[in-house]
Amino acid sequence: MFIEERHQAIIDIVTENGRISIGEIQEKFNVSVDSARRDLRILEEKGLLKRTHGGAIPTRQVASGKPPKTTAKDITSVKENYLAIALKAVSMIKDNDVVFITSATLGYFMAQNLPSDIRVRAVTNSIIIAEELRKKDNISVIFLGGEMDSKGNCYDAFAVEMITRLRFDKCFITSACISPKFGLSIQKSVAITFWNAVIDSSKETIGLFPTEKIGFESILSICPANRLDTLITDWDASEEDLAAFDEQGINVVVVEKE
Repeated sequence: MFIEERHQAIIDIVTENGRISIGEIQEKFNVSVDSARRDLRILEEKGLLKRTHGGAIPTRQVASGKPPKTTAKDITSVKENYLAIALKAVSMIKDNDVVFITSATLGYFMAQNLPSDIRVRAVTNSIIIAEELRKKDNISVIFLGGEMDSKGNCYDAFAVEMITRLRFDKCFITSACISPKFGLSIQKSVAITFWNAVIDSSKETIGLFPTEKIGFESILSICPANRLDTLITDWDASEEDLAAFDEQGINVVVVEKE
């Protein structure tokens, strides 16, 4: 097999499966670990994929997203790294904490897995997550109201006004992407003021960012990366990206694969 054919096959696997590991390349194409790494470096330089700690993932298409009314509740498959990050986040919540929980899928997994042996006051702008939290007797829920979007979330001036009247021990947030240079970024400007208000009202800001979101830049910057106190990510994240976050004074926590 010519190197060009191998490269195309690698791209096809990444496109179909969402990732490829160094080991897979070695086994499938009978090449050395150095050759596998060189293949990924060349393909990354061409902008055809992004290297991770142990392989590669697709180049993120930041303009794409879930259908307008699809929420975390509608997702039937659970990504292993998303769940691991959510569980790590939950483990950081202490008895009597006041916490803000992001409206994203990671927040939904957090809500599902909050322990029953501690008392927590949870704040969210997602009606889907609020409904999940409502089921737990030990969780007191504050829902940030306002004009609701098609996914059941509130980001408008009413929600922001409520945030300014609250103080969180910890906020758990995410966004479309995060990079050391561009910071946290999203596709739509409507939520920029909201997320900055959440961070301003928090004693500790914890970012939840799977590998798929790290090292990419969406259209609009929310804030610099170093507004995070802690960044939780997974085992596949690029060591180069994580080192850049560490240099900015961010506490980087990498969850291990089960």
